[in-house]
Amino acid sequence: MMSLKGMLWACLLALGLASTPALAEPAIDAIPIVNINQAGAEELAEALTGIGLARAQAIVADREQNGAYQSADELARVRGIGANTIERNRARIRTE
Repeated sequence: MMSLKGMLWACLLALGLASTPALAEPAIDAIPIVNINQAGAEELAEALTGIGLARAQAIVADREQNGAYQSADELARVRGIGANTIERNRARIRTE
């Protein structure tokens, strides 16, 4: 039979372990945010889902040729980027 002191220690230990970050639920990973008017091709390819390095290079080339993007929707002017890709990445994209 466990003594009162032993039960107290067991409770304190259980409370201490339950509050440690290692045993708590993992934090949700933050999604990457990228400024499509400032980022280089590698950064764009890393941050945007469904955008590889070649497409990211096309975004940079389009930006240099046609000027800064005013909204995420303007990415559609890049060949191979459609509405679905833009919607999938809308929360990741900044223009300012």
